Amino acid sequence: MVTDAERLSTEAIWARLASVPDPEIPVISIVDLGIVRGVELDDLGVCTVTLTPTYSGCPATEVIAEDVRQALSSMGCTSTVIKAQLSPAWTTDWMNDETKAKLREYGIAPPHVTPLSEQRIGIPAIGGRRTSSIACPRCASLSTETLSQYGSTPCKAQYRCLDCREPFDYFKPH
Repeated sequence: MVTDAERLSTEAIWARLASVPDPEIPVISIVDLGIVRGVELDDLGVCTVTLTPTYSGCPATEVIAEDVRQALSSMGCTSTVIKAQLSPAWTTDWMNDETKAKLREYGIAPPHVTPLSEQRIGIPAIGGRRTSSIACPRCASLSTETLSQYGSTPCKAQYRCLDCREPFDYFKPH
């Protein structure tokens, strides 16, 4: 008889972790987000998962660790060890285009870095508003403005589209 631990593989663990949603943005997984840095499995079924938090004070870090433990326990890991890896620091560059598309579909503008030559910061738009180059995730307009550098989580800022008039979160590049 084959036990659950004997069926485990690092590929199966990666696949399971890819189904664990980020607690703050449930449309993307912790793998999509790029915070799962490594997976190891020993002969006794002990799983070691290395995580890099999005930032050192992220309130979701402990929730994510517990979600990882539960997910791996359900697939037969006898024990799960969570290792924090702070260097290199997490960066939004670890998000792929598919993840950014998921954010956009969810109503969050994905991280975007505008080349210095294209930045319009400080140039007033109609009505004296400062515009940005952050596209509205709803209508794709570039006619948007910053409402607050702080959004629903510390990783995001609050913006408003000047065309469709809808507010939206922008996932700040790190």
